[in-house]
Amino acid sequence: MTSQPAALSPFVGRHSAVETLSEQLGLARPGATFRGVLLSGDAGIGKTRLLSVTSDRARDAGWRVAAGHCLDLGGTALPYLPFIEAFAALDAEVSGLIGTALKEHPPLGRLLPGRGAQPAEPDRPEGREGLDGSADAASVSHRTDLFEAVLATLTELASEQPLLLVLEDAHWADQSTRDLLTFLLTRAVPSPLAMVLSYRAEDLHRRHPLRGAITQWSRLPSVQRLELGPLADRDVGTLVRTLRPGHVPEAEVQEVVRRAEGNALFTEELVAASAAGEGAVPPDLAGLLLVRLDQLDDDARSVVRLAAAAGRRVSHTVLASVSGLEPTTLDHALREALERNILVRVGDDAYALRHALLREAVYDDLLPGERVRAHAAYVKALSGLAIKGAAAELARHARAAHDRATALRASIRAGDEAVSVGGPEGALRQYEFALELASDPELAAGEVDLVELTTKASAAALAAGHVHKAVALVQDRLDQDPYTAEPLGRARLLLALAGAALLSDGNADVLPLTTEMLELVPAEPVSALRAKVAVVHAQALADLQRDEEATRWAQEAGDLADRLGLRDVAADATTQLARIQDRGGDAESSRQALEKVIAEAHERGDAAELRALHHLGGLYYEQGRLADALEVYRKGAARARDLGRPWAPFALDARLLAGLAAYESGDWDTALQVVDSAGESPPPLAEAALCSVEMVVRAAQGDEAVLRLLPSVRRQWGHDGIIAIMSAGAAIEAYGTVDDVDAAIAVHDDAVETVGRLWQHPDFQARIRLSALLLGQLCRAAARAGGAERSILAKKGDDLLAAALRAVAHAETRRRRRGPESLAWEARARAEHERLRLLTATEAPPADELVASWERAVSAFEDYPNVFELARSRAGLAAVLRATGDSVRAREVADVARAAARKLGAAPLLGELRAQGAGAGRRTAEGPTTALTPREQEVLALVAQGRSNREVAGQLYISTKTVSVHVSNVLAKLGVGGRTEAVAVARRRGLLQD
Repeated sequence: MTSQPAALSPFVGRHSAVETLSEQLGLARPGATFRGVLLSGDAGIGKTRLLSVTSDRARDAGWRVAAGHCLDLGGTALPYLPFIEAFAALDAEVSGLIGTALKEHPPLGRLLPGRGAQPAEPDRPEGREGLDGSADAASVSHRTDLFEAVLATLTELASEQPLLLVLEDAHWADQSTRDLLTFLLTRAVPSPLAMVLSYRAEDLHRRHPLRGAITQWSRLPSVQRLELGPLADRDVGTLVRTLRPGHVPEAEVQEVVRRAEGNALFTEELVAASAAGEGAVPPDLAGLLLVRLDQLDDDARSVVRLAAAAGRRVSHTVLASVSGLEPTTLDHALREALERNILVRVGDDAYALRHALLREAVYDDLLPGERVRAHAAYVKALSGLAIKGAAAELARHARAAHDRATALRASIRAGDEAVSVGGPEGALRQYEFALELASDPELAAGEVDLVELTTKASAAALAAGHVHKAVALVQDRLDQDPYTAEPLGRARLLLALAGAALLSDGNADVLPLTTEMLELVPAEPVSALRAKVAVVHAQALADLQRDEEATRWAQEAGDLADRLGLRDVAADATTQLARIQDRGGDAESSRQALEKVIAEAHERGDAAELRALHHLGGLYYEQGRLADALEVYRKGAARARDLGRPWAPFALDARLLAGLAAYESGDWDTALQVVDSAGESPPPLAEAALCSVEMVVRAAQGDEAVLRLLPSVRRQWGHDGIIAIMSAGAAIEAYGTVDDVDAAIAVHDDAVETVGRLWQHPDFQARIRLSALLLGQLCRAAARAGGAERSILAKKGDDLLAAALRAVAHAETRRRRRGPESLAWEARARAEHERLRLLTATEAPPADELVASWERAVSAFEDYPNVFELARSRAGLAAVLRATGDSVRAREVADVARAAARKLGAAPLLGELRAQGAGAGRRTAEGPTTALTPREQEVLALVAQGRSNREVAGQLYISTKTVSVHVSNVLAKLGVGGRTEAVAVARRRGLLQD
């Protein structure tokens, strides 16, 4: 065996344990007394890795380290095995080290096969060998001599150099080894000697021989204990992500976290299995876990198997009912399983298997017939007991026992219970089970209102963040439901469908649905259904900019809601009216109305508060009041968590927009913290939405992780246009950073096509931003492109500006008031296009127009306080100022941009600013004449890009004759005869950047 195990997995979550163990062993300050540590923990929890890292630290501190291991040899044992291994390692490490000790202490030879006169004596039966006189006098004498020799050797070695002795898996130690350990631990050693002894806590059942020894050793003043508990969930998540390179969906990460329960070995096995597409417990791990089951008698094994079928925990009352065992027999079986640490107590009257994976392994090992019978027994037991919150368990057992009627009733009840405690994900799962069972007409007849069940399922899907599933559930029922002939039943389904469709990006035309609902639900007598239909109809009209009609229906909905006491409907109607007020220019009245709705809904604990908070945040965002928007959005996200629906549409939007507001405000740390979903289990759409904001921040930082995240986020583009816009914008920036303009163009075109199809119009307003971002990257590419490529880039730039202006025109024709953000991106798109014309030498604009366009972009981003884009606009202004010869002002503007970029940590922008002034002030170390002037540097850089004198003149706003003079001066100063040679020499001397 090797003395130190190889570190195959990352070291995560144990740094505090290393510090504690190092302190207990005295590694930093070795003393003159012996120190011992008893390290306990479950199998696979990370003891060996902790010892490996601690041993490395000891070596770095100047300690000598020796390690030994105990082995399970199927009931037999080799006496003193860990000491034999440790001394062999020391002998191999330093030639002659043990040989000297052996001369002075000959009995030590029994632990060194081939080096001593006598082998170590065979181990005797447990309890009959020790230092208590039970063996014969000669044996006691030999053992005493050996023990003294080991102690003396360790003492002498430690006096030369501090010594750490690591002995692992003491739960397998033989009696002789335990006796030697007792001898060493009870002796005072006048040298810096430390020993750490590890063992599996779950293996120390009541009759285990090490148990008494541990109790005895723990009382010694020189011995301390350290229990290594499970890894924290966040550390398990980190381990999963480290073991699986690339983006891993957070839901998959959390599934491993849930199953591994903090065990590092289990985590590694589950990650490997998931990477291979396997969901069950890996066979090798299952076999390892099931070995412990074989240690039990038949009754105990039967009880453990029944407990595994119960789920994560089972009460004593239910287990007693299911097992059918006599009380004394059951008690005996439970006691054995508890003593063997296979079952553990949970609370006062329940049991659970020690680990979730052990439960899975035991359950998977059941035969099909055993499973059905076990679940049927649980159905019988749970049906006869009035246990609060047991509906979900009853439903699960009934499904597994093929008792469909019981499963149907229990699933509906379980869904209702989950809704009542704020668990929409669990509710959706139960309702979906019920819908599946209710597909059998005979089973559902007379027992289930399929319309009600469908609307419940759709509402739960919305609350859980599965918007498209909410739509699909209702649409499926409408396609096949026999209740479609009943007007109010169909209206209820249409109401659920329209409400979900309004919250999703898709092609559904909601207005025909709400119009049909108004025909199906009469105005008289007044009803709650009519009020709900009216408010949804108002929302559909408002989405189509038909504000007058929307106002009338929202007012009708509010009046009906007031008459019927439907405060949630009244809140939605008021929110809709406030939204229309804001769009009409009365932002202050809108704000007041929304704040009133928020206060009243909060007092009632009503989810209508989330919608109102969303619109209030949007009001502030449109005005460029980013700090106020951030505060409101974070409040909305927090409130959604309190209500148990963090992934509901308005809740997710609040969190996403809070991240964007923090990013645009320049608080990038807060932005990343807000959108970090580590430790949560978001639906795929929600995770992609939050990840898209993270991509925006990472792209601005120059982090290449953006491109690794893109594929997984790209899968959600067809479901949500905002995800496509944000992540595509980030990808454009990231591809530009790595000089891949073709990929940047491709991702832009893909996003525009996808969003245009999704939103049913190609000229959506966010296209202005995407065009501006890509124009910036075209400028970057044009600066190093050849003539033919520049023409292509110029044509693409013209197309992008035209697309941006079409989006501007479309927004204005819809009578939509454009906010400062839209105006800022329009100004930027125009400025980037002007710069592209300059760089491609295609009808370069006059210098004053070029500078004015960038000044307008800077001014626009001062009105809309996006800190990063303001800095980038200033960098663009500095570049054109330098190109037009105003180097003094260019330097001033660039300095302001540079300060902002440094504060933000925007590496690509800092690189751009460095490149602008790269040639200024450089001195040549060789050559016959003086250094190049800044203008000569600029001319040379353009010549190196293959530009003609005419093109250089157009870009620098000087005459062709002046360019010719500068080129001649460069050739003379470099001592070369031509342009190509000048470029080569300049590169060799460091006068040009690649």
